[in-house]
Amino acid sequence: MRTLAAAILSLTLASQAFAETKAATSVPASALNQDTQSLKEKLKALTARSTHVQSDNLIFDLPVTYNKKVSKWVAYYQGNGNKWFRNWLQRSYKFMPFIQNELKNSGLPLDLAYMVMIESGFSSTATSHADAVGPWQFIEPTGARYGLEKTWWLDERRDLKKSTHAAIKYLKDLYSEFGSWYLVAASYNMGENGLRRQIKKYGTKDYWSLIKLSALPAETQEYVPKILAAMLISKAPNLYGFRDLEKMDPLEYEVVLVPGGTELDTLADRIGVTRKSLKDLNAELFLGYIPRQVEKHYIRVPKGAGSIVSNYVYSKNQKVAVE
Repeated sequence: MRTLAAAILSLTLASQAFAETKAATSVPASALNQDTQSLKEKLKALTARSTHVQSDNLIFDLPVTYNKKVSKWVAYYQGNGNKWFRNWLQRSYKFMPFIQNELKNSGLPLDLAYMVMIESGFSSTATSHADAVGPWQFIEPTGARYGLEKTWWLDERRDLKKSTHAAIKYLKDLYSEFGSWYLVAASYNMGENGLRRQIKKYGTKDYWSLIKLSALPAETQEYVPKILAAMLISKAPNLYGFRDLEKMDPLEYEVVLVPGGTELDTLADRIGVTRKSLKDLNAELFLGYIPRQVEKHYIRVPKGAGSIVSNYVYSKNQKVAVE
């Protein structure tokens, strides 16, 4: 299986190289298209040897580098990190389509979604030693800079949609400055000010060169390799030994406007879903309710439950008014 995975990676890199050549040279497009098509056919032939692999998934829109650092993390996720990575893979089926759709609508590479896998394992409640919070692991100052509100009852860094929109703005700003997705990821991890100083000091904007120069923190040196390893495995998990995955259903929900005083536990009991599932949908409400002094707030409910919640809230408010 590792041999097959290596062959697929090799052909994928070759296909990517042809695409870059097409954009950078004056070689007739018809000739390059024939070569690219040939590579695609070889990919299909290879993946056909495994009944579990979908060749359509073997598309990369971030640069792919395979070296000792990436290989180390591939091996780690297959070995000691297998349990964690299996859980991330299973969760990816729920959250990845949503994140990638937001990235696509913003014109960004879809594979940037693998940053969330590495940052938090798609957990809205993840908190780092540096007090970074949420799926995209925003620290409070950066979150505030990109419009994420933090109060005593609300933390929008934990909201998947709001934090993804904030991350998109941040990633665009970083790419505008650094012009390299590897450096975007590095700056996201270590901070753009620190990376800016190291680039100026060593006179290079090549991520791998900065690693060789020991110009980056140890964590940042491993950050891009982790993302690349996650990309490789996630696009063909069976080839790397991740079989029989319990695939979560894609994230779907409806948005409902509810008044202050609404408690998620009471609402979950009313609509017949688990309390945890409703709290997970509304992770930004980290206290589990909307304070009474807040006039109204939008919440997420399972798809199909919107009208039930609206009717319940309306009837409850009418009852209160009568009383």
